[in-house]
Amino acid sequence: MNHHSTLAAILLSTGLLGAAAVPAAPAATAATADAAPSVVIVHGAFADGSDWAKVVGLLQDKGVRVTAVQNPLDSLAGDVAAATRAIDNQPGKVVLVGHSWGGAVITEAGKDDKVASLVYVAAFAPDAGQSVEALSKDLPKAPGIDHIVADANGWLSLPPADVAKYFAQDVPARQARVMAATQGPIKGAAFADTLSVASWRQKPSWFVVSQNDRMINPQAQRIMARTIGAKVTELPTSHVPQQSRPADVAKVILDAVASVK
Repeated sequence: MNHHSTLAAILLSTGLLGAAAVPAAPAATAATADAAPSVVIVHGAFADGSDWAKVVGLLQDKGVRVTAVQNPLDSLAGDVAAATRAIDNQPGKVVLVGHSWGGAVITEAGKDDKVASLVYVAAFAPDAGQSVEALSKDLPKAPGIDHIVADANGWLSLPPADVAKYFAQDVPARQARVMAATQGPIKGAAFADTLSVASWRQKPSWFVVSQNDRMINPQAQRIMARTIGAKVTELPTSHVPQQSRPADVAKVILDAVASVK
């Protein structure tokens, strides 16, 4: 047997032994864990899952199971598929959170039977048959939109200086530079993708309005929140309240978690 075969055999046997050695969870404990709702967070464009690190930690401190999705940001369908995989991996009901572009994703992915409620954070909330592009045409515009740049292949991003000025003007400069470096470019065509359902029509929703948002006009957020009948919290923040006011955002999510029957 060669070295690689030996290693494979060891790993296989260890895995099998490890699986056999794990005791079954007591039925009551398993049932309790399944009954507790978990949180799935869908980040927006020009960001990734780390954008939510502060809120994730605060929710975990409260004993809430959290998954931050890493969206491919290639299309609405691609992002919905990523969110759905995360939802399917949860043991029970899910509170689905979406930021910015992620609002469109949760509006579609929220049709999943496991999703109990939706939390929009400075997010788009399109209707069925509508795209983010079409929705935006009817809403007040924000200045940061004019600073989005496209590469030769149609992927959009924000230059570092514009992340600091328009996306995250209320976080420390060093933090804004990290956010610019870890941002996820989005395929421009995704904004024209049409939703097939609007899950906010069937499920309760919460909405965090960012009063100083330069990427999605605050008044546009208020219009969308009113349209979907959301429970609204307004915060004096940039487009990323999860970065500048994480405790306040966590409180809204915990309110949604507590409401799950």
